[in-house]
Amino acid sequence: MLMLCKSCSFNTDRLIVKEWRALSDSDTYMVQSVITILTPRVTQSLPESWHGEYTVDRASRWIADRDQEGAILLVLDSASKTPIGLMILFESEEEGVGRCVRIGYSLAEFAWGRGYGSELLKGFVDWCRAVDISSVIGGVARENRASQRVLEKNGFDVLPGAQNQQELTYELRFE
Repeated sequence: MLMLCKSCSFNTDRLIVKEWRALSDSDTYMVQSVITILTPRVTQSLPESWHGEYTVDRASRWIADRDQEGAILLVLDSASKTPIGLMILFESEEEGVGRCVRIGYSLAEFAWGRGYGSELLKGFVDWCRAVDISSVIGGVARENRASQRVLEKNGFDVLPGAQNQQELTYELRFE
């Protein structure tokens, strides 16, 4: 795995976004954040293996699995320092294309409908431009119109032919 995404860190007007281990050396902090954020309503349109309640053991396993796959960013409300979301980044280098990042993000239920998703993606897109990322790809469940709007608002386009019946794939290319 390439390491650029492990150093991803940015702030927006209302958010602090950092690789979770840069925020705390306590696994308990991240476990509690996962339990708070990944509620059944939040995970309903995510992979089936993510559905259901998160216990301390299950959240610990989830973190270990994600750490093996990519970078986990914790999204904090800058005023209260409360964890309100997670962003997962998977980095790859494609010959002839450059550095690509696949993203996934989830916001806690109490953060829905407040513009945090759009602000998070805008901050991430700005970070990508600053570090010469070539493209960003994100999948979203067909029924998740809110996330689709967030991606579209930030310049992402649906990839034709790259979707299955449950998921649409969006891409943003930087020229």
